[in-house]
Amino acid sequence: METQTVLAILQIAMMVCVLFFVVRRNNGARPTSVQGSFKNSDREYQKLRALRASSLTIPLSERTRPTSLSDIVGQEDGIRALKAALCGANPQHVLIYGPPGIGKTCAARLVLEYAKSTKYSPFAKDAPFLEVDATCVRYDERSIADPLIGSVHDPIYQGAGVLGNAGIPQPKQGAVTKATGGVLFLDEIGELPHMQMNKLLKVLEDRKVFFESAYYSSDDNAIPPYIHDIFKNGMPADFRLIGATTKTPKDIPDAIRSRCIEIFFRPLRTDELEEIAYKAAAKAGLAMDREAARAAAKYAASGREINNIVQLTAGMAMQEGRSNIRIEDVEWVASTCRYRARVERCVPKSASVGTANGLAVLGDGTGMLIEIEALATLAERGKGTLKVTGVIDEEELNAGDRRLRRKGTAAASVENALTALRLTEGIDAKDYDLHINLPGGVPIDGPSAGIAIAVAAASAILERPADCRLAMTGEVSIRGSVRSVGGIRSKLSAAAAAGATRTIIPEENAAEKQHFEGMTVIAVNHLSQVLDLAFGERKEACAGGTALLSASESKV
Repeated sequence: METQTVLAILQIAMMVCVLFFVVRRNNGARPTSVQGSFKNSDREYQKLRALRASSLTIPLSERTRPTSLSDIVGQEDGIRALKAALCGANPQHVLIYGPPGIGKTCAARLVLEYAKSTKYSPFAKDAPFLEVDATCVRYDERSIADPLIGSVHDPIYQGAGVLGNAGIPQPKQGAVTKATGGVLFLDEIGELPHMQMNKLLKVLEDRKVFFESAYYSSDDNAIPPYIHDIFKNGMPADFRLIGATTKTPKDIPDAIRSRCIEIFFRPLRTDELEEIAYKAAAKAGLAMDREAARAAAKYAASGREINNIVQLTAGMAMQEGRSNIRIEDVEWVASTCRYRARVERCVPKSASVGTANGLAVLGDGTGMLIEIEALATLAERGKGTLKVTGVIDEEELNAGDRRLRRKGTAAASVENALTALRLTEGIDAKDYDLHINLPGGVPIDGPSAGIAIAVAAASAILERPADCRLAMTGEVSIRGSVRSVGGIRSKLSAAAAAGATRTIIPEENAAEKQHFEGMTVIAVNHLSQVLDLAFGERKEACAGGTALLSASESKV
């Protein structure tokens, strides 16, 4: 009996030990090494909290970031177009073009907030704004990882977890899914790899992401229902894309452009950069002299650059115990940090023979005044020569086994203008050695300098100065007709900023006229009208010399 009792006690003790072991394991008891690692984790967490508790002041660039649409300077037209594209009942995908640092990202974020409050907008109050930099998207050609589109974590990959151990593939959300119901802002979209761009196009068409995996079987009952649903119906990706780029439209694939509304943000003018400088100085707690703000605007090309200049000058003023930023501070910063001053072209202060003020548009949409020069020297009758200088675009084309060269349309405009002067005004350039120069070092292409070239050539031949405060743009045909050109609004802005009191545009562009204080915009349809405005009373070339031709007698 005693032996049986002892055995029974031992069995009970064994059962108690096993039960105790199971209970401790279920309660999360871990080996000593694991417990030690958790103690280290606690210490690291304390360090992390200490780092978060220690912070510097907010940078000036962040403090000056726009918090409302009215804070964004100089992009009224772009914001209006962005509202039209996003704030209606059917918001569209958008591409925003423009130089860096002018407010593309802020405008997109704030327009979404505005859209949430509009009556017909489908964006909910909690609609996300997900920002992704296309230059930093980690992309794997094997589709192991794709943070933009999404991917499938197959069981063979490390870290597959419990489902992976069971042989179940796991779809992972990408940014296109996380942005569902809101906006995916893809910065520098022009840098996105072609493979990613093609995948994105498919997502925009389907508004969902479809996944594939060799480990998936629709007949596998061990796979959770939600994974079956994803492989069958796709992962939701119903969002609106806003792509921003500093490139030109020709650098963006046509397939993505055709699916988006294209909006252009323009470079900032000097007065707008001055306004940003004043605001930045005020947020830094300092005043800024007017001359200093104007100088800072001269050295900056964007809002981000002028904030950097103000931040440095503010630091100098504070070190010296001053409460204002002076022009000397700006000049010192510009010299030390090697900022280059922007050349601002203005109309000449006095008229001179052989010059005319043309208008052009740069690749980024900025208008620019161009002073066109002409020099005429009397030659043997009918044996004059023509020389055209300046940076004029030409294009070389490969056509099978031969190579073609296309003459720049600016060079062709010279020939058209001289022919029009001869046919309609009797001014024959063939009697002169004529040199026409398009200065400035900027590549020029396009026919819009035609009427300015005609005025400069007529001025040089007739030895009569044109109105120096008159700017003009328009193509001229060989019969003297003035035809429409592009970029009228940008050109008018440039003319007003350059100090022009009158600006000539083609009558076909009259609908694009804008009001500028101190400047009159005149629409014409013939070269004779242009010459009347440029010279008032004109001299018409003839065989016996020159004769006065009044405006009322000119051919219109």
